[in-house]
Amino acid sequence: MSMSLRDPSLLRTQCFVNGQWVDGPSGKRFAVLNPANGETLAEVADVGAEETRVAIEAADRAMQSWQARPAKERADLLRKWYELITANQEDLALIMTLEQGKVLAESRGEIAYAASFIEWFAEEARRVYGDIVPLPQTDRRGVVIKQPVGVVAAITPWNFPAAMITRKAGPALAVGCGIVIKPAKETPLSALALARLAEQAGIPAGLINVVCGTSSRAIGGEMTANPIVRKLTFTGSTPVGKELVKQCADTVKKVSMELGGNAPVIVFDDADLDAAAVGAAASKYRNSGQTCICANRILVQDSVYDAFVEKFTGVVTGFRIGSGVEAGVTHGPLVNAGAARDVDAMVRQALENGARAVVGGEIDALGECFYQPTILTDVNDGMRVFREEIFGPVAPIFKFSTEEEAIAMANDTEFGLASYIYTRDIGRVWRVAEGIEYGMVGVNEVAITSDIIPFGGVKESGMGREGSKYGVDDYLETKYICMGGLDS
Repeated sequence: MSMSLRDPSLLRTQCFVNGQWVDGPSGKRFAVLNPANGETLAEVADVGAEETRVAIEAADRAMQSWQARPAKERADLLRKWYELITANQEDLALIMTLEQGKVLAESRGEIAYAASFIEWFAEEARRVYGDIVPLPQTDRRGVVIKQPVGVVAAITPWNFPAAMITRKAGPALAVGCGIVIKPAKETPLSALALARLAEQAGIPAGLINVVCGTSSRAIGGEMTANPIVRKLTFTGSTPVGKELVKQCADTVKKVSMELGGNAPVIVFDDADLDAAAVGAAASKYRNSGQTCICANRILVQDSVYDAFVEKFTGVVTGFRIGSGVEAGVTHGPLVNAGAARDVDAMVRQALENGARAVVGGEIDALGECFYQPTILTDVNDGMRVFREEIFGPVAPIFKFSTEEEAIAMANDTEFGLASYIYTRDIGRVWRVAEGIEYGMVGVNEVAITSDIIPFGGVKESGMGREGSKYGVDDYLETKYICMGGLDS
């Protein structure tokens, strides 16, 4: 299938290794499908462990001279990459919508978000400072310097196929590392387009490598076993993240893990219910519910429960599902039919145990990847929709009575990524925000992410932070230098 791109060269179907566009062994390829209609968009080179090893070794060679360059030179090249991403926003958004399913407006937003990480870390490249340590001896001085950790391996998901790459490649390149990226097999085209723009920006060969393939075990296994890789950064599910941490233990790699979520939206009786309904819906149904920080459970104080459900329903019934490229469509398909079936199984389990579907509740007649925006009431904490990450457009709305009960319900999960509170009581804001076990808390606001905030979670939602001034830390090693003999 052809895409109407202003720059057709952005549609790449080969992998990018050591500055070269390469095919898979024996020309092996895999199909990338449009979830809105099932059509094949492209067939992409399917590589494995051997090509991944070549990419890792190329990144290691390339970073030797890259880390020696002045930080301003690295920053200037990253800035060029940022400018090219921004200039090609429409093409990149179209590629993303066609392979991932999200509506064009959301894809454009993600491209801007993705570009912002390159801009931010281009600027941070010049702010990697060290320290002088005041030692008790007078004949020596202590110096602390920061150096790049080494080759970085990045495994990225399909739900944000551009931003999850730049959030990792930005800091890696800024501080002097080379990187090997494995995008999800559902969305390799966005990754390859970004690599093409990096090539155009003049980022030296070997520093950015993109290996695509259907065998996550082969590619990921090489990344975790190869001793040249000194850091693995992963965004994806908690079970896969746990397995990767185990695999990285043998070579004691640094790891950053941005894993699953089970975000509560807590609506108290003094909240602005109109704002809460709009905010909760925006969070819950963003990317058709396929985000790790989207509202998973909506917890509403019992005295305002019915009023909130009515307002929330009013927002959701205004949604329109369809192909992401069609005008007027607010929500696209899920990434594939399996995802829709998984969501439907969770809804069925809730309905069979007493829940009520106020809106939606099934796969839509539009196609096997489309799930209706759904609201469930009469739900309880024994249902899968309370315990598990839904990753679809389904909003279960639970009741609570007291502030203490709300905190306990919010914390009754192994996850701890994002959370949201709606209340006008400033004392309650502090008590609840400090009492709930999450890495990020939005108060009367759900649009909490940007390049300048430390994104990440606690508990089984991961480790490390991405973005912000803290986002370079995991890509650096701290070295202490004791300089003696200074009294002679």
